[in-house]
Amino acid sequence: MNAIIQCENVTHYYGKRLIYENLNFEVNKGKILGLLGKNGTGKTTIINILNGYLKPTSGVCRLFGETMEELSPRTKARVGLLLEGHIQHSFFTVSEIERFYSRFFPDWKKDAYYELLKRLQVLPTQKIHTMSCGQRSQATLGLLFAQDPDLLILDDFSMGLDPGYRRLFVEYLKEYATAEDKTIFLTSHIIQDMEMLIDDCMIMDYGRLLLHEPTGYILENFRRFRFITEQPEINQEEGLWNTARVGNTWETYSFLKREVVEQLLRPYEATLLSEEKLSLEDAFIGLTGKY
Repeated sequence: MNAIIQCENVTHYYGKRLIYENLNFEVNKGKILGLLGKNGTGKTTIINILNGYLKPTSGVCRLFGETMEELSPRTKARVGLLLEGHIQHSFFTVSEIERFYSRFFPDWKKDAYYELLKRLQVLPTQKIHTMSCGQRSQATLGLLFAQDPDLLILDDFSMGLDPGYRRLFVEYLKEYATAEDKTIFLTSHIIQDMEMLIDDCMIMDYGRLLLHEPTGYILENFRRFRFITEQPEINQEEGLWNTARVGNTWETYSFLKREVVEQLLRPYEATLLSEEKLSLEDAFIGLTGKY
């Protein structure tokens, strides 16, 4: 089976508030998929649903072919999960916490744990409660690597890490996933990290999935267009995203070729049309809007 994660027609409400409606997606073996969305779009919610912690209003999710309501112990052991938070047993040292967790996993690989912490300059003798927020995140991630799961689910994986540590960890995670043929599903508020790491990108809006495409496709084809027009308003034409006035100019975003965008803007007498390539963060803003 190639699909490690499958979600089919997932609809979920919190009270009367719609989070998703008929959400469908798959994550194939060996892929690193990044889920992007503004606060409140349901990124952590879908992770809770995937792991059977939360039952959706309707629809089904599967991990390794098993539904979220019937995950076997064997399948759960194949999943390494990081939710927002840190190690609870903070009175342990870095080495003590490793020995504690090793008892629960028969295929434990302590070298993976110590290799990551060595790269990030965390000492084995440090007490967990004396560590910074970023260091505790590193220890948690190291424990997941030692578990040697087939699927890593990481919610806000870069929480608490400064820019240098984030870059080091992203490089390590990419190397680890490629060498071991791991599947990774992750979220982060630091989109620059995602651009370096993920193979495929899902972008959530409130109540719906906006986009699920290879990251390379988005970076190669999604563009920002700036132009001048005297028109006071412009309709949201199909194929154009978040057309708006910015100062004395207008901007719009699109996957369409320049000549097609030019044709769509012709009724508005647009002039001085320019085209820009985008980072993943700029593409995210272009697709979801600034507010």
